[in-house]
This record gives sequence, C-alpha cells and structure tokens, in this order.
Amino acid sequence: MHEKIKNDLKEAMRAKDELRLSVLRMLSSAIHNREIEKKTKTGNAALTEEEVIAVVRSEIKKRRDAAEGFTKGGRNDAAGKELAELKILEAYLPAELSDEEVEKAVKEVIACMGEITTKEFGKVMGETMKRLKGQAGGDRVSNAVKRGLQ
Repeated sequence: MHEKIKNDLKEAMRAKDELRLSVLRMLSSAIHNREIEKKTKTGNAALTEEEVIAVVRSEIKKRRDAAEGFTKGGRNDAAGKELAELKILEAYLPAELSDEEVEKAVKEVIACMGEITTKEFGKVMGETMKRLKGQAGGDRVSNAVKRGLQ
C-alpha cells in the first residue's frame, strides 16, 4: 500500500494535480511519522498493511471532523476542500463490509459469548473489531453492537 501511495504521488506530480499531490504528501508524511514512532518503540520501522490502513483511517477521520467543524462555522468553501481530500484518501481503503454483514458478525460474537448484558459492551466490541480487522469502521461496529445488545 505504501508503494502505491508513493507511485500515485509521482503520478500526481507529473499530472500537476495540486489537490491530490498535497493530500498524498500529507499521507506519506503521516505514514513516515508513524514509522519513526514505531522505530523508537520497537526498533523495527516497517509498517504492516494494517498499520498503513490505520494511518489512512486516522487521516480520514481528521478530514471528516474538520469538514464538520467548517460546516458548523459557515465556511462551506473550506468544508468542500476537506471533503475533496477525504474522497482522495478513501480510495486507499479496502472495501468495507455492508451494514448487514457487520450486524451478522456482531450476532455471531454475541452467540459465541453466550448470555451477555449491555454492561459487557466493551467485550463484544473488542471481539467484533478483532474479527473484522479493518473491514468496518469503529463507529459502524459500535452502532451494530448497541443494536445487538438491545
């Protein structure tokens, strides 16, 4: 994935696509920062595919939050730019599961755990996130778990 980002960065330079270029530079920088962070903690700088996807998700979340803030502040031009950047970043995520598939996974986890209460939300959430590993966002899984525990 990191190689694909580097190659797309070069293509954006050649095509003089300023928005795409700035987004990919930012993403490449965020990945590089995460590599440095990992190297200081573990001594190994190479990021796994899941870790790169986590960086992309983090950047998408930042863009979504910024766009929401700009919209609330009446700055639709800045919100539009953030949403355009978000669309570029979303192209680097693997396809996500549908809501029905997430609900099915939650039901399977609840069935495996036996009788549970709403107080055990964290356990169900943790196990479901382990099973889905990057195939669905945490907010979607959280909503599905809440519905499953009712």
